[in-house]
Amino acid sequence: MNDGDRRLLPPMAMLHSFEMAARAGSISRAADALSLTQSAVSRQIANLEGWLGATLFDRHGRRIVLNARGRAYLEEITPALATLRRATAQLVNPPENNVIALATLPSFGMRWLAPRLPRLTARHADLVVNIIARVDMFDLAAQGFDAAIHVGRPDWPGATHDFLFREQVVPVVSPTIAAQYDIRAPEDFARVPLLVQSERRDAWGRWFAAAGVAEPGAAAQSSFSHFLMLAQAVSAGAGAALLPTFLIEAELAAGTLVIPVDRPMDEERNYYLAFPGGARMTPAFARFREWMLAEARGEQG
Repeated sequence: MNDGDRRLLPPMAMLHSFEMAARAGSISRAADALSLTQSAVSRQIANLEGWLGATLFDRHGRRIVLNARGRAYLEEITPALATLRRATAQLVNPPENNVIALATLPSFGMRWLAPRLPRLTARHADLVVNIIARVDMFDLAAQGFDAAIHVGRPDWPGATHDFLFREQVVPVVSPTIAAQYDIRAPEDFARVPLLVQSERRDAWGRWFAAAGVAEPGAAAQSSFSHFLMLAQAVSAGAGAALLPTFLIEAELAAGTLVIPVDRPMDEERNYYLAFPGGARMTPAFARFREWMLAEARGEQG
């Protein structure tokens, strides 16, 4: 395929009319959205079908319905059109050079990043950080993000990774449970209802093994899909859990959670600041990155 062949790049007016009609499912609604006449939209679509040598819609009187070729074509061109719009918007209305868009896991954003933002403001009062909760991996540059917080391995496609810290969990209970069960040593947890995060059901087994204590029998362990729900249950006195230290700083400071036995355990989960590889780093992001790395060093000490 010759990428320079102009026949492979239909005029934008044709593509725009096709996209709007396909999404609206109506020539008249597409015409209203584009501020054109219905005949003008119909003509652009007919011209596109002639250009491609293929029909894209099945027509039933005045109704139009995308056919299989039309659906496939719409799916392929939509990301390209979105990229064109975004690139043009950034050129016509360039973003403020002190604004940073950061994607992060909700729990990390709430419990680690948000409480530290006052220190960022004190150090760089002009920086504006827009924090967007995301749990998936995506093309950072294409979606207009400066960076993302990534957990696991340094495998975000097309990204450069700065190591922040390794996750560490500690055994926690409420003060009431600590007193009720008189927890003083690892083996005392065998008498306490054990709660788990649903994707880490083996955590207590690994913790008991590291402490040199036989794991209690196959007792039922209530599970929670999110660590913050698990922390709430433990604070309410439902039992004991192994929780990441960075997620429970507030509860530990307030005394609603306590660590009766100081035996932390490192997990095989690293946190990274991921940002588009090879992209020119803006001065604003360079300052934010420096601050993030400095804050993360406190987690490693």
